[in-house]
Amino acid sequence: MNHDVLIVGAGLSGLCCARKLQQQGISSLVLEASDGVGGRIRTDIVEGFRLDRGFQVFLTSYPEAKAVLDYQALDLKPFLPGALVRCGGQFHELTDPWRRPLSAIRCVFSPIGSIVDKLRIARFRSRSLRGSIEDRFCDPETTSFQALQDAGFSSSMIERFFRPFLGGIFLDPELRTSSRMLNFVFRMFSLGDACLPAEGMEAIPRQLAAALPPNSIRLGARVVRVAPGEVTLSTGEELNAKSVVVAVEGQVAAHLLRDTIFSSGQGTTCLYFTAPRPHIAQPLLVLNGDGRGPINNLCFPTVAAPSYGPGEKSLVSVTVLGTGNDPVRLMSEVRTQLVEWFGTVVQGWRHLRTYSIPYALPTQSPPALNVPERPVRRQSGIYVCGDHRDNASIQGAMVSGRRAAEAVLKDLL
Repeated sequence: MNHDVLIVGAGLSGLCCARKLQQQGISSLVLEASDGVGGRIRTDIVEGFRLDRGFQVFLTSYPEAKAVLDYQALDLKPFLPGALVRCGGQFHELTDPWRRPLSAIRCVFSPIGSIVDKLRIARFRSRSLRGSIEDRFCDPETTSFQALQDAGFSSSMIERFFRPFLGGIFLDPELRTSSRMLNFVFRMFSLGDACLPAEGMEAIPRQLAAALPPNSIRLGARVVRVAPGEVTLSTGEELNAKSVVVAVEGQVAAHLLRDTIFSSGQGTTCLYFTAPRPHIAQPLLVLNGDGRGPINNLCFPTVAAPSYGPGEKSLVSVTVLGTGNDPVRLMSEVRTQLVEWFGTVVQGWRHLRTYSIPYALPTQSPPALNVPERPVRRQSGIYVCGDHRDNASIQGAMVSGRRAAEAVLKDLL
């Protein structure tokens, strides 16, 4: 079968590119090296539990996702807006006063930041909601840490809340990520819910793939060489088309395109356990506000989405920033910290699986977003998309796929 466009990679950007092309009557073949669609958004079933490969959430406020996805079919299960912060041997709730005003009243005098800090959050939120998303990506660029300091937040507020919260989102404990990304994330969390699809995060790319024509995705097809109008597979097979779109993570794209401009990545390690019961009864993210120990954040996904487990037991997700840790030592340190937080009952928690992901997100330290949308046309007949072309989010990946398709269409039609 002949195709107009070959797309390398069945992650969100590649699938969105294929979708846009298909809507305009342009045929494409998506070539995916692995055994399934989704790229870095995959979900495994282990003993009846749904384990996302690295804990992540879907934000309902992403504009591109609203335009492309069927939220009702995804059956999204929201977390409560806010977090539990572990600090000084106790858990302290910090909540969104606009969506949970009664709970917010109880949080006013918590030790997580001062009353002035909480007022500054209101001002920071108001600023992030002004204008358009594009406006916020045109704000002066510095690091997220510097932006929080410039906004007047106390050291306590930054260290106990913002560092673990944003560090878990950016996978960047130093908060060197661009302040433009900070503004974007703050806006998205303010306007929507953080959710888990009932069938796991992989339900998002699966929905995109299901909308494509039959036989438009070829799994187990590893591309080793890209040239204008041509790709070569690891088997030696050569495929031809009018255009080629490289829709893989930054480091792989750099290798295929023989380019050095793509960013390095941020890594993360996610450990899953099964527990007899959830120790946090509400669907809230738990943050390490003390800054001690390997755990950055944890949650009980089955509290938010019961379908993440077989029913009789709870799922525990623990996130450690970075990779390369000795697995035995890391497990010991994580369990020690969990016992500190929840008591000796943790000794009965059973380990299900650990995911070590060296490249989970592209690094976005300034001046990474100096140009918020980087070019997707590389040369005649070759295009590129992925979150390294826009911003490190589901929104960024989906937008870049659409932009690549629009560039292809402009050249073909």
